[in-house]
Amino acid sequence: MSKGREEKRPFMEAEVFPSLPQNMAYIQNQLFHSSDLKWRSIRFNQLEGLIIFLESLSDQQRIQKEILKPIEEKKEGTVDELVTSMEITKKTDLNEVSQALVQGNCVLFFEGIAEAFIFDVSAVNKRSISEPVNEAVVRGAHDGFIENLITNLYLVRKRVENTNLVVRYYKVGKATKTKLALLYMQDLANQDLVQEVDHRLGSITMDTVIAPGFIAEWIEDNSFSLFPQILFTERPDRVVAHLMEGRVVILSDGDPSALILPVTFFAFYQSPDDYHNRWIVGSFIRLIRLVSFIIASLGPALYIAIIGFHPEILPSNMIYTVKSSIDRVPFPPIVEALFMQIALEVLREAAIRLPSRVGQTVSIVGGLVIGDSVVRAGLVSYPMVIVVALTAIASFVAPSSEISTATRILGFPLMILAAMFGLIGITFGLLFILIHLCKLESFGTAYFAPVMPLRIKDMKDALTRFPIWSLNQRPHDPHPKKLNQVQNPRGWEHDDSGKE
Repeated sequence: MSKGREEKRPFMEAEVFPSLPQNMAYIQNQLFHSSDLKWRSIRFNQLEGLIIFLESLSDQQRIQKEILKPIEEKKEGTVDELVTSMEITKKTDLNEVSQALVQGNCVLFFEGIAEAFIFDVSAVNKRSISEPVNEAVVRGAHDGFIENLITNLYLVRKRVENTNLVVRYYKVGKATKTKLALLYMQDLANQDLVQEVDHRLGSITMDTVIAPGFIAEWIEDNSFSLFPQILFTERPDRVVAHLMEGRVVILSDGDPSALILPVTFFAFYQSPDDYHNRWIVGSFIRLIRLVSFIIASLGPALYIAIIGFHPEILPSNMIYTVKSSIDRVPFPPIVEALFMQIALEVLREAAIRLPSRVGQTVSIVGGLVIGDSVVRAGLVSYPMVIVVALTAIASFVAPSSEISTATRILGFPLMILAAMFGLIGITFGLLFILIHLCKLESFGTAYFAPVMPLRIKDMKDALTRFPIWSLNQRPHDPHPKKLNQVQNPRGWEHDDSGKE
């Protein structure tokens, strides 16, 4: 087929032919005589029939048991009366029939009938529900999303048995036609937010959309920002918690990640564990995570600035210890830091790509051997190894891998500013980051809320976590329809009916 004909083919309407050979020839031509296109001739009620399906997508046992067997056992009646175990869709457009085939359906034609019968016999191959590797918790639910969209919707609906939970299906990608599901609570989600998400999903014009990362870059406000503006999670309980705050969730068929929006900076440092522990413990752990963000982004930069420009900050006893170590190193601190940080990223990437057992061995042995060797060789000082190791550990404390990666990358420009201007350079770098965070938005929501703009009531579940009974209002940032979520703060009810 010529290139020009290929381009026009999707827009041409072709009615189903009364002739089986013509229908078969058209279907084969539409699918370019693909080898997994299979067919089988049948006879029913004195009519010659033809069943067509793609063996790579269709469940052949269901075809045999639920379609062929009933037709072979009964010789009278209509197809609708015989095949009662599944829904039948009738099509008269052969282009729609071809599209149904690539969705896993099988098609039944009859000689002399200009109509196609579509049966949903899609094969379902899915892994078992298990806890997400990247979002493990100590207490709470240990189930997670998988690559099957219907199963993921089941996990959400089992937790939210509410008629207000709305699911809308979309198909994105002109070639891949990836199926998406948009979830929100009708009585909570702001309709302007839902319409904006709907508009942005409809604006996706790519041929290939195979991962939620494609969707995130298409619909987020600022793709050039280092900070993620959409939260990825594989935990159903986390999705439900955000739905009940009035946010919107996007699920994609073929991927276990859910996209939550809009979100703020502090949402990336919240974890289900915060709510499964007592509020004092949860607050303490959350503060540790936020402190880890400062350590991971500023650790090497502060060391470079102090050693290069402000050694007087160090106590006198420590100055001699640090000086004796760095005198043996022929490179300035910035070169040491860049070398160690890049080596750390290489080790991390190698550990991810290798099999789990080998990857753990490589990361541990590689870190020990390289760290000890470079110090003994006089290429890196002992304090720099300690600072980089502490920075690496702090960067992995964040529950979200997206913000963890952004934090590590953020350290590189801060190190360069520290090497050039010392603490003044770090100060200007932090001011730039703060201004950027205050200006950044996620679907009309201030990214740095509730710090900027300041909302005291929302601070109850931002930097720390107050007791559950005190969280009587939903966060303001997604602009929910209902703010109050606790009618009686401590759940105390007075019953005077038993009084004498």
